[in-house]
Amino acid sequence: MDAETAEADAIVLFDGVCNLCSGFVQFILPRDDEGKYRFASLQSDVGQALLAEHDLPRDELDSVVLIQDGESYVKSAAILRIATGLGGFYRLLSPFRYLPRSVRDRLYDFVADHRYRWFGKKDRCMMPSEDVQSRFLE
Repeated sequence: MDAETAEADAIVLFDGVCNLCSGFVQFILPRDDEGKYRFASLQSDVGQALLAEHDLPRDELDSVVLIQDGESYVKSAAILRIATGLGGFYRLLSPFRYLPRSVRDRLYDFVADHRYRWFGKKDRCMMPSEDVQSRFLE
């Protein structure tokens, strides 16, 4: 799937070698009953093309990025939109969007700066299992 085709879906871009980021994807998958989220690593060709299309830095791999309805959301804004999109209990995080982005992103950046030390890092991007492989863009 190319980046232009992917644009119609809600795409979550993540650091494919980060254990925390991969864990976040593994968290989303079983809770996304409607299958509205598709995934690509920031390091992939599709991820790099989507970053470029949305004028986002292609060399900074420390943010989860959500691309939805032609808009891009990064860091805490992406996390909160994804949580709200999952519905149910996760919608309870929605009021945090009223906190100033600078406050939310400061906490996000603190975790992002320490994610490899705290959660580890893989040698290569995660490989999705066959049952969810169709939700990952190549």
